[in-house]
Amino acid sequence: MNQKPRRKFSNDFKARVALDALRERETIESLCKKYDLHPNQIMQWKKILKESGSQLFSGEKPAGIDAQEKLIEELYRSIGELKVANDFLKKNLKGYL
Repeated sequence: MNQKPRRKFSNDFKARVALDALRERETIESLCKKYDLHPNQIMQWKKILKESGSQLFSGEKPAGIDAQEKLIEELYRSIGELKVANDFLKKNLKGYL
């Protein structure tokens, strides 16, 4: 069997399709042809947007954002420490290299 590789869609694309489906200016069938998608996929993205759309305006950060910001801060701190150590070694080992 010759299978096609799975397509991956960006979040922007999913949001655009879901918004078009929510507007109901076009039928699901025409959206399927326009974006080359299956109707179930469009309906699933539309349902997700309906369910989680209120969170966009709540002012709260999504759950993973705090952990991600903490990780970024920790990585920047490590980079700073390594840069200081690197500069120290460069300065003190000039005569040995």
